[in-house]
Amino acid sequence: MAEQIRITKAPGTWVVRAGGAVLGESAEALELSEGSRAPVIYFPRDHIAMAFLDDSETRTTCPHKGEASYFSIVTKSTTIPDAAWSYETPLDGAARIAGYLAFDPEKVTVERI
Repeated sequence: MAEQIRITKAPGTWVVRAGGAVLGESAEALELSEGSRAPVIYFPRDHIAMAFLDDSETRTTCPHKGEASYFSIVTKSTTIPDAAWSYETPLDGAARIAGYLAFDPEKVTVERI
């Protein structure tokens, strides 16, 4: 049911911040819209400071995107569990997000600058 998912280039430049640090900035971010859910911004992995991210054991499965792997963000003062996720081998309808990371907007700041 790939028709449920729409992936487009996110307009402008996007930044993600956590714990007072900028984790990444990109003018090549993607916006994924899925049904009536709020759009999600996906950042190219090589635009993110991966040294702040630790693999989590958490996995979830979406019938439209496949299996998501999660990451916790480690800052000077705290660890933010499962604050980012990635679809390493997404299903065909979401193939464009392979190699990209999304961030939970309730745990970090994701904004267009």
